[in-house]
Amino acid sequence: MSSAFPAGGFGSGAHTDTVWQALDHLRSKFEKRAGSRVGRGDVRIAVLALLAERPMHGYQIIREIEERSGGSWKPSAGSVYPTLQLLADEGLIEAEEEHGRKTYVLTEAGREVAAEDSADLPWGATAAGSGARATGGDGEDLGFGALPKAGVEFAQAAAQVHRSGSPEQVQQAITVIDEARKRLHAILAQD
Repeated sequence: MSSAFPAGGFGSGAHTDTVWQALDHLRSKFEKRAGSRVGRGDVRIAVLALLAERPMHGYQIIREIEERSGGSWKPSAGSVYPTLQLLADEGLIEAEEEHGRKTYVLTEAGREVAAEDSADLPWGATAAGSGARATGGDGEDLGFGALPKAGVEFAQAAAQVHRSGSPEQVQQAITVIDEARKRLHAILAQD
C-alpha cells in the first residue's frame, strides 16, 4: 500500500485521485455492510428471531432491530412489511388484530425455522432471545456495525490529515495506515 503513495505524501495528480477513489470505495463497502442496505435473508432472519421472543407489530420489529444493531441498521417499512407478508404466505407467521393493529406471531413451523436460523442473527446475538452481544475488553459493543464504523472513522481521520496536515504529517499518517493494515492482516493470521 505504501508504494501507491508518492514520497512527498498526498500530492496532486493521478496518485491522489487513486487514493481518494480507494477511500470512497472502502467507505461505501463499510456503509453497505453497516447501513440500512441489508440482504432480504437478514431481514427474514431478524424478523423470525424477534417473533420467537414475543409477538410484535411491524413498527416494533423495526425499532428492535435498530436497537439491537446499535443503530447501525434500521430496516425500512418497505423491507419489513413485505417480509412479514411473505412469512405469512409461507405459513411461518400469523397476523392477529390487536387494538386496531396487526400483531405477528410465529406458527409452529415458524418456531422451527427461527430455531434453525438463530446462529445467523444479523445483529451479533448468539442465540434467539439471548440478547448476548460481543464486547471488547473495555465493554464496548462489538455487534453488527462496530468494525465498519471504526473503519469509516479511520478513513475520515486520514482525509482530515490530507486536507489540513503538513507534508510531514501526511507522511506520518501514511506510515500509520500502512502499519494498521499490516496489524489487521496479522490478526487474521493468528490461530
